[in-house]
Amino acid sequence: MKRIIGLTAITIVLLALLAFFVLPAIWLLLAPTKTAAELAGDSPLSFGSLANIGLAWQHLAGFEDGVLFTWLRNSAVYSVGALIVTLVTSIPAGYALALTKFRGRKLLLTVTLIVMIMPSAALVLPVFLELNVVHLIGTAWSIILPFSFYPFGVYLVYIYFATSLPRELLSAARLDGASEWQVFTRIALPLATPVVGLVAFFSFVGNWNNFFLPYLVLPGSDQFPIQVGLNQLLSSTPSFNPVAGAGLNITSPELALAIIVAVLPVLVLFLFSQRTLVSGMLAGATKE
Repeated sequence: MKRIIGLTAITIVLLALLAFFVLPAIWLLLAPTKTAAELAGDSPLSFGSLANIGLAWQHLAGFEDGVLFTWLRNSAVYSVGALIVTLVTSIPAGYALALTKFRGRKLLLTVTLIVMIMPSAALVLPVFLELNVVHLIGTAWSIILPFSFYPFGVYLVYIYFATSLPRELLSAARLDGASEWQVFTRIALPLATPVVGLVAFFSFVGNWNNFFLPYLVLPGSDQFPIQVGLNQLLSSTPSFNPVAGAGLNITSPELALAIIVAVLPVLVLFLFSQRTLVSGMLAGATKE
């Protein structure tokens, strides 16, 4: 009887997860295959036609003279630019925190942890005021520099170097005459490839999906990343905004297709980096 009750509870939980997560994703994939009328009247999980996908893409690509491609390009520039700065700063920072002793080290680790668990929205206002003081509002740097601030990446690197890097290997390199920079670049960094890939993945995904800060600091549509652009597209959809212009040809299928396009880069990155992600998640799991 206990086994039956346990299996029933597991089945109920799995069905609830299916209803709340899987079915909406399937609906999103099928939505561009229908017209707006079919989407409202037909079965939610029915398939329309491939011709409707082409028509939805034509309407989407023609929205404001192809601004969708500008949004995607902006997202790529902001995300990749911030990722480069993140790796250049967080990897050496984590290494230094793990392998060097200096005054204030524990305080710095504590501050890193506190900032890491703080909601990012709580920092948007002070970051906005700071960017305004240095006159960066409305520029690419107003997105790249705040996105580069990634304490979670610093802590991941710190955990790896503190638990998994053999100290004897570093000592042998120093005895052979290697400088600290050579020890870091030629010994420690190549061994840390999995955790570097993990930091890069999470940083890129967080940058790509960020909405709040770009929404506040970027004034023009031609500067928006794709996430903020989706908000503008949503406001141009009559289904969600009754006062939107009827001649824009932006309806629910076009909006669903835009969401799929916005998710595709992250999905492709995930599919091609699964092995690195698994290796990075296991890095530091055991202590030599």
